[in-house]
Amino acid sequence: MEKINKPMSGYLAFVLCILIGLFGILAFYNAVQGNGGWSIIAALLFITFVFTAKGIKIVNPNHSLVLTFFGKYVGSIKQNGLLWVNPLFGTQKISLRANNLNGQTLKVNDKMGNPIEIAAVIVWQVSDTYKAAFEVEGYQQYVQVQSEAAVRHLATSCPYERLEDENAEITLRDGGDKVNELLELELNERLAAAGITVKEARISHLAYAPEIAGAMLQRQQATAIVAARSKIVEGAVGMVEMALEHLSRKQIVTLDEERKAAMVSNLMVVLCGEKAATPVLNTGSLYQ
Repeated sequence: MEKINKPMSGYLAFVLCILIGLFGILAFYNAVQGNGGWSIIAALLFITFVFTAKGIKIVNPNHSLVLTFFGKYVGSIKQNGLLWVNPLFGTQKISLRANNLNGQTLKVNDKMGNPIEIAAVIVWQVSDTYKAAFEVEGYQQYVQVQSEAAVRHLATSCPYERLEDENAEITLRDGGDKVNELLELELNERLAAAGITVKEARISHLAYAPEIAGAMLQRQQATAIVAARSKIVEGAVGMVEMALEHLSRKQIVTLDEERKAAMVSNLMVVLCGEKAATPVLNTGSLYQ
């Protein structure tokens, strides 16, 4: 479990290093002059200087240091600036900045077995330095592998669209924010073991695989044409019904059943046809 360590200020240690260094130079000079006692003092000052200087650490903003003492976890430093720690501590730098992972395009099968291409953009950040340093081997690679696994699992859990599964509650194409929420939730569950928090996850690319894209496009076009035709026929029937009702109510013309059938047929052709109707003049009667 992560423990926050509060080290000493490094400025005092920096000043002491300067003073020790100056006295060390003076002691070395006196030792060269032949005074044996100064040789011991110079050696002690040199050891003290190295010991003090090795403990001075610089921690930049949004960075941290993980401290170990002969293999034992001591704590993590998240304080920024010039600091001093025990020189015997081992240190490991871990960035606390937000990172972008632009995932590669994956070719997987959706819930209905259709091959699709999918990719995601993920914003992640280290929240637990202990887990990032010791629970996994290489937390950055762990993020990449687990992110790819989460995207694949999401793709296989939902259909691409409702053409294949009309009863689907959520689809990859129309899910929008709901799909992104599912992806973000699964990523946080997978990456919690490494002390990683996913701040945002978005689907950046989604399409049918090239080998079926043409067939699916034709299917979508056919579905759209059928839906449009159905709407046109529904409207045409309403217009014919309204025309017959107005003619009958205003007694403009009296039509028997055969003439009504002919009128309905002509109106349906005019209203449902793709091209403009070309009128045909009949100089005789309906029965000639």
